[in-house]
Amino acid sequence: MTEAEALVMRLLKALEARDFDTAAACFAPGGQMVFPGGAIFATLDQLIDWARPRYQRVAKRIERMDTAEAADGTVVICQGTLHGLWPDGTPFEGIRFADWFLIRDGLIVRQHVWNDLAENRGA
Repeated sequence: MTEAEALVMRLLKALEARDFDTAAACFAPGGQMVFPGGAIFATLDQLIDWARPRYQRVAKRIERMDTAEAADGTVVICQGTLHGLWPDGTPFEGIRFADWFLIRDGLIVRQHVWNDLAENRGA
């Protein structure tokens, strides 16, 4: 596992454990998170508020990570499936996701998230 992949794993595990201090430390100052629908967040508090009506809990089963050097940093792409609980407590699993990370100087400067949660809600 590369250092960039280890950073991504640290972030994802911290988010799943709701260790928001560790998760926040993975981001560079001014870092951004872009989620489905074009929602852009500068802080984890913003992300948590946005996610609250969408699900109670979510976790990722990682199936693949790819890393490449880019002109402006290191790119890590993480793919797999989501599992967790909808707002009413009903479990879900097997929902596709892909996360794209740009890492510079050992910190995440940008994250883009794509998933099929909206297509599966209420299914």
